[in-house]
Amino acid sequence: MTTLPISPEVADAFATDGAVFLPGLFTDWMEVLRDGVTENEAHPSEFFDDNGTTDDTGRFWDDYCNWSRIPEFERFAFDSGIGQVAAGLMRSETAQLFHEHVLVKEAGAPRPTPWHCDAPYYFVEGPQTVSLWLPLDPVPVESTLRLIKGSHLWDSSVHPVSWTTGDGFYGDDVATYDGGFRPAPDPDDSPEDFEILAWAMQPGDAVAFNFGTVHGARGSANLRRAFSLRMVGDDTRYVQRKGRTSPPFEGHNMVDGQRLREDWFPLLPV
Repeated sequence: MTTLPISPEVADAFATDGAVFLPGLFTDWMEVLRDGVTENEAHPSEFFDDNGTTDDTGRFWDDYCNWSRIPEFERFAFDSGIGQVAAGLMRSETAQLFHEHVLVKEAGAPRPTPWHCDAPYYFVEGPQTVSLWLPLDPVPVESTLRLIKGSHLWDSSVHPVSWTTGDGFYGDDVATYDGGFRPAPDPDDSPEDFEILAWAMQPGDAVAFNFGTVHGARGSANLRRAFSLRMVGDDTRYVQRKGRTSPPFEGHNMVDGQRLREDWFPLLPV
């Protein structure tokens, strides 16, 4: 396994800002992950979704929970040193694999990734969470991941909605749902109210962000393949949501306050 230590300064920035840029950590793994994405597209899972972009100039598709059937994804998760990176960022003794996520914007894809945070879609809670987002193609700042600095520390999460329809994700009415959520912000309409973190990126770079960090992205003029690995730390626990979750992980049999079962969500080398 590659040794990829995280400095105290980077861990501090991750804790306060909710996102950090990690240049060049995974350059040696790009071909492996590209091969995995090609396999994923050729043999999609039941979760494959083009987010209503079938007839667009370029599709915006995603898929997840395929690491156990796509060897390239499994190799990356266990052999790249990403678990060590995650543990260092979270200041956790452990890094537990939650799931992987492939997001592809084909050349000319107009569809943006809407502003959202991941936490309300997931059945986990706790401050020790991290996603590492890796582009497999060069990404200019115009189409890169955009994150609202410090939003993981807000007193309420952004309301989860369907990316395709904009309807409440739990099957509820956004206007009346009493779940302690706030509407999704639009930093482009009020840039003075938010500080946006965004980096032009090369294959091998990564952005790490907390599950609670609000993020989004514009459409892409060029092919933009991205691989993201989601991980949790020592203090993260299962929580029962008021509706469905994404991913759903049917039949897990966990209860509130329980650590994620390691036979479904394995510990990564740290």
